[in-house]
Parts: sequence; C-alpha cells; structure tokens
Amino acid sequence: VSDFSLCSTMAEGAGTIEMAALGRPFQLGMLYDCRNDALIPGVTLWDSDLLKKDHHKTSQRNSDFSIIASDSTENKSSALNVEASLKASFLCGLVTVEGSAKYLNDKTTSKKQARVTLQYRTTTTYEQLTMSHLGHKNVTHPEVFEQGTATHVVTAILYGAQAFFVFDCMVSADENKRDVQSLMQAMINKIPKIDIGAKGSCHLSNEEKLKAKNFSCKFHGDFALPRNPTTLEDAIKLYTNLPELIGESAEHSVPIRVWLYPLNLLDSKAAKLLRSINIDLVCRSQAVLEQLDDFDRKCNDLIKHKIANQFPKIQEKIKQFRDMCQRYKLLFQSKLAQLLPLIRGKGEQESLLADLLNRKEKSPFSKQLLKGWLKEKKKEIKIVQHFWSQLKGTKVVSLSTERDRVLNDLTVVNVICFMFTSLQQLESYLVDLENYLKLQSDEAPDPTSELHDYSQETTKQQFNSDTSQQMRSCTKLFLELAEANKTEEKTKFIIASTEDESNPGASLYLYKNGILVEKQFQLPPKPSSPLIDRKAHNSVTLKLQPLTCDPGETVKHRVEFRKVSEEVWMQVDREDKNEFLTVPALYPNTHYQFRYTVCVHGVNVTSALIESQTLPTSPPGQPLI
Repeated sequence: VSDFSLCSTMAEGAGTIEMAALGRPFQLGMLYDCRNDALIPGVTLWDSDLLKKDHHKTSQRNSDFSIIASDSTENKSSALNVEASLKASFLCGLVTVEGSAKYLNDKTTSKKQARVTLQYRTTTTYEQLTMSHLGHKNVTHPEVFEQGTATHVVTAILYGAQAFFVFDCMVSADENKRDVQSLMQAMINKIPKIDIGAKGSCHLSNEEKLKAKNFSCKFHGDFALPRNPTTLEDAIKLYTNLPELIGESAEHSVPIRVWLYPLNLLDSKAAKLLRSINIDLVCRSQAVLEQLDDFDRKCNDLIKHKIANQFPKIQEKIKQFRDMCQRYKLLFQSKLAQLLPLIRGKGEQESLLADLLNRKEKSPFSKQLLKGWLKEKKKEIKIVQHFWSQLKGTKVVSLSTERDRVLNDLTVVNVICFMFTSLQQLESYLVDLENYLKLQSDEAPDPTSELHDYSQETTKQQFNSDTSQQMRSCTKLFLELAEANKTEEKTKFIIASTEDESNPGASLYLYKNGILVEKQFQLPPKPSSPLIDRKAHNSVTLKLQPLTCDPGETVKHRVEFRKVSEEVWMQVDREDKNEFLTVPALYPNTHYQFRYTVCVHGVNVTSALIESQTLPTSPPGQPLI
C-alpha cells in the first residue's frame, strides 16, 4: 500500500485536524463546525476572489488497492481512514456520507452471507491556502468569529477518488462460510492484477467461473457511471477503466481528505472545540450498534426458517423483536447525537456518554437479555422442528382459515390435531421491550435524563424439561393413532398451534364433525390381544377381553385378520357383547395374524397381534415306506 503522507505545511500545523471527506462537498476556505461535524455553507472568512488567487496546488498522483474480508464498522472505517471522533458522528447520524463513503452503510443482512470487498483508491492533487490567509488582518468577514456557528476553516484538501466493489455470496446449508469466503478472496484478488490493456480478461478456473455465477456485486464510488456493475464480470471490466474515468486532468476527482484550522487561533472570540470524545467510549458505542445490527441479521435468518414460515406466530414474534431492536437503535443514536455536541462544544463531562452506555446494559435491551431471547427462540424452533420431523409429513394448518376448511369437510368425521400450545403464548419480555420504548419516546428528549433500570435478569423459557416430555408423549400417541387409523378415510390428522396454558408444550385435540370435543385426548387403554378358543379348517374362534370405557362413549369392536404373507387386513365386526367371535371363511392349513381393534370416538386402538394356523381338511395319511 502506498504512503499518502504529505509534507508538513502551515495548513497542517499545530491544532489542525485532518479528517476523511466522506463524499462531502468541501472547498478551501469553507467553515466547519467540529462540535457536530457539519459544513457551514455560504459563509466564509475571505472573498471568493482572494481564495482563488492565493492557494497552492501540487500533484499527488498515486493509487493502490486492498482486499477487505470483514464487514465490521471498524474495518470499513479503517479503509476510509475515518478517525474516532468523526466515526462517532457517523454512527449517531450527525454525518451523512456520499459517494464511496456510502460503503459504510452497506451491511450484510444475513449470517449466511459471505462478503469480500475490493477497494481502489487514487489521489491526484493537493491544494492548500497560502500563509497570507492565516492572519487576522487578512480576514474579509470578521463577524464570523462572533457568530459562533463554526469552529474550524478548511485550509487544505487532498483530491482523488475511491471505489468499493462489494461482492456477496449466499452460503448454502452444505457449504462452509469460511471456505466460500476464502475462494471469493482468491478470485477477487486477481482483479487488480489484470493488465489494463487486456480488455478486462481474467483467468479463472472452471470451479471459480461456476462459483462466480452466485456472486452479486454492489458498487460504491466517486465515479459517475452509466450503470453500476452487478456481476464479477462487470466489476472486472469497470476496474480496468477506473483510471480513465477520473479524467486526463483529474477534473473528476473529489475531496478525499481535508485539513481544518481552528478559528480560535485566528481570533480568541471564535467558538472552539473544548473536548474530544474518548476513543474507548467511541468503541463502546460502536459495539452497541454493531450488536444490534448482528441481532438484525440473526432475526432475518430466523424469519426465513421453514418452521417460522409454517408457524406464523413464531415469525411474528421474531419480526416484533427485530423491529423493536431497530427502534431502540434509533433511540440510542438520537441520544448519542445530542450528547456529542454537548461534550465537544459545551465542555460537558464524558461521563454522560459513559452513563448512557451503562444504563443501556441495565435496560431490557441489555446485550445479555437480547442474546438470551434469541437463543431461546432458536431453541424453540429446533424443538418444534424435531417433533415436526417425527410426525412424518403430517400437514400443518397454520392459519385458522385452513383449519376451518379441514374441520368443515363433510367427508371427514374425526380430526385429530397435534396442537403446539405454547407458540402463541404472550411473552412478557416482548411486552417489557415495547413498554420501555414507549416510556423513552414519551419522555422529553434530554440525553442526560434518567433511564429506568430493568429488574428482570433472564428471559423466561418457553420450553423446559416438563413441556418437552409432554410433547414427546403427544408425538408418540399421535403416531400410534395415525398408524392405527391410516385406512380410515373419515379420520384426518393435522398439525396446528394455539394458545393453551392448561396444556403447555403440546396436546392432542379431537374434533368430531367439526366440533372440538377433547382438548387433551388420551388414547384409551389398548385392548388385550385376543385368545384362541378353538380352531377349524376354515375358521378360528377368538375370546375377546372386555375393555373398560367411560359411560356414554361410543365404542365399536372388531377383529382384524390377514394371512401372514399379505399386507391388507380384513375385518369382522363384533355386533354384540358376546366375548366369543368366530372368524369364518378361512383357508385350511394356513397361517393367519389376528388383532383386536376398538374404535372410541371414531379413533381406532389396536391390540398386539397374535398368530395361529387353521387345521388341515383331513387327517394326515399313513407314512409311505
């Protein structure tokens, strides 16, 4: 990387501040307020004719490139040479960036997003005011000192241009993000090594060409383009043309860095910067905002999860959480934006900023609590996914309209629903987050006002060992019922969710003719296996054990049988309460399986099966010698 340091001049002397331009329209002699990092347009110390006449210009031709594999604010700020105080102003929204500096605002939206950035930077000209300007007697408009609207004047500008090519690639479930990023970095590292006269050609392996199809490209630069690149191929062609786009005489270059001279060194009555912001506090503020951005990315991924799509209430809660984090971020930035000018211009103690950061960790929006809620939500999704996967593709009816369509189907008599009962439960922590935001919004916008401490230390677990055990039992029962009733066309099995605090975790709901008849359906005790009473060559008589049922329950009994070699079950209904039932019309000397099935509320419960062989049609003959 080339050295962009410049020779020492009066414009860069004692008390002078050097900073990144960040796409802002700086001009020599322009006034600047370092208290809120704002340009003061339309007001100068000197007439424009004098400014044009007495300034010095030197050539500073240089260019370099770098590869950025991190998407952190720290790395982006470093790439643009943004120092701590200016970074603080950017973080809280006091500074609006343009041109290549918009790269600072380009953040990944998913944890599955691999990103590598190529930076191109060139400098062209260095301009500075001459010594004759820097004296009180030469000031044309001395009233500026008394107005107090500015703290510094622009005395030097380094011109040039920058460009950032941001490449993104979504990582699939069977890929490793680090491996994908390494491949991207190796490919993108080839771009600056292309011969300018090679018409944008770049040798890529077949694997690289295939992978490049999945790359997207965004461009942030100080160059006027007819269209922005969107692919790796577009980026290669543009990169080789960048030196031409700045113009033969660098007429299209823009301010890259500026030097600001304190006004109070020209006149003691001028406003001045009383205090700079402690770097540690800037880093802590940056960490808060990056944490909130990271939560945003994690929420975006969870919202797209197939379980969140199947159960809208999960998705709704994650969106609510994400939106409240975004609202808190704006609130934090607003308070930060009010504090910085107070500390810089009025000499307020930095402890005000430290207090704001400390109170954040005592609020519902503390890092520990936000992280804990997301951890619990991921756990909830994994638990639901685990049990859903065991329910063997049973249809999920997430909306009440879908459920009504199944329940109102005239061809269906019984519906057994595996009901997740805790997904829609009101979460007090989300309520606390909302109430906290409302309280802060209702308060006067005083950054030094007291923020109320939050007493809750941990977020409540929606799923614990008891609820997991209940869900396990319901899953086992549901599968048994589904297996026993798979041939029953009038019995349907579905999955849904509702709020039911009396049955936390999950429960089986039984609907009969569209009406809910049981919120905690329990499988009747399995009937005992039938006993063989007697056998003939064409029939078997079974003895059936009585089944205990609640009074008023509609109970039907039948015996099901099949040849051992066959899959399909035949049946004989038990018409009365006789404990003996004969299965007729069997084949002689054949092995059969038998089981006893009881139908309660339209749901079949089946015994373990037994085997028996019918008798032959005649006694065996005499053995032959």
